[in-house]
Amino acid sequence: MLIVVCVKLKPTAQDAAALRATLRQCNAAADYVSRVAFEEKEFSKFRLQQIVYTELKARGLGAQAAIRTIKKVCDAYVTLHANMRAGHLGKPGSERRNRAERKPVSFRPDAAQAYDDRLLSWQHTAGTVSIWTVHGRLKGVPFVGSDEQMRLVEKSRRGESDLVERDGSFYLLATCEVAESHLKETSVGFLGVDLGVVNIATTSKGEVFAGRALNRYRTRQERLRAKLLRKGTKSAKRLLKKRARKERRFAANVNHIISKRIVAEAERTSHGIALEDLQRIRSRARLRKPQRATVNSWIFAQLGQFLEYKARRSGVPLVYVDFTDTRRICSRCHHRNRGNLVSETWFHCTSCSVVAHADLNASRNIAHRGELAWSAGRESRAPATSPQAGGSDAGVAKQPAAPYPQDQPCRAASSDTQLSTVT
Repeated sequence: MLIVVCVKLKPTAQDAAALRATLRQCNAAADYVSRVAFEEKEFSKFRLQQIVYTELKARGLGAQAAIRTIKKVCDAYVTLHANMRAGHLGKPGSERRNRAERKPVSFRPDAAQAYDDRLLSWQHTAGTVSIWTVHGRLKGVPFVGSDEQMRLVEKSRRGESDLVERDGSFYLLATCEVAESHLKETSVGFLGVDLGVVNIATTSKGEVFAGRALNRYRTRQERLRAKLLRKGTKSAKRLLKKRARKERRFAANVNHIISKRIVAEAERTSHGIALEDLQRIRSRARLRKPQRATVNSWIFAQLGQFLEYKARRSGVPLVYVDFTDTRRICSRCHHRNRGNLVSETWFHCTSCSVVAHADLNASRNIAHRGELAWSAGRESRAPATSPQAGGSDAGVAKQPAAPYPQDQPCRAASSDTQLSTVT
């Protein structure tokens, strides 16, 4: 499994100026390469390199930096074309898709720049790096991080690292490969997790992670954004970007804390984790205008990603289940009725008269569906053999147990490589 470890550089003022100039020059070169690729309709790295390599060298980029810049542009167009094919930019002919097709990909002046081992070397004992810049190679630039981050960078770093600038500070994002823990067998059951806005997460064991503090923070930020937008000055726009990044970090920190606690509880009690499959829920929901800002700022996907990669590192099984009517079905008698949900907070079964918190009832239904999905995935799906096939075991199909449930609408946590930031 691949994860991203972020360490902070501590350059001198002169070194910081060199790093800043490097990012500006590399991204200006990337804009040039993007224009050439767009005009020539050439997105192959090899052919594009033949066209622009000499010009990039004349612009002051080193040989390897020029290669990395061309690769960055090609990767950007690969992502753009993949998003178009998937329909993420709208249907053909839509205004959003036309805007993307009419102009080349552009890069911010402070966009990240990839560094491979020829451009960047790490001295872990001294806690420094040697890094290429347009003003020459900088040696002995200190970097700092937590003990876990330093250990991962030293032992598990693989491939390229990205140089980024945020609010005047420089960071290196190092890709590290960590071994996944052996998937543990769960005989106790699954811990259902219901995700929401008022309560960010509610587990089937009764633990509630309230979203009051986060929602109050976001409401305050929304008021401040409105004031800054009305002001409209350059300093106001700079402050808007700064506050947006701060809000994202605050929300990500909340999700990290919640996911750590849920995975730790599941690991301690030998439970698996069952989550709702909320893909494309925003496109399916019909919302009133006052609700749109709240729901669109709901970062359930990030919390799900954090839970998934932390569970994989800990060896905790995790499955996704269908969320349909989890709030309307009684977790005790499984009676389904629209009238069971009295309000967004309370659940009252019209059949067995059980009363419970709506989120707690939903999380118990999710846990039940997780157990069914896990059991279904471990059952044989091979067709029974006919008696004429011979052998004393005719009619009994034997097949190795599947590691994850395969039945839809439930899905297992993805086993593909996933990048997540370590905190």
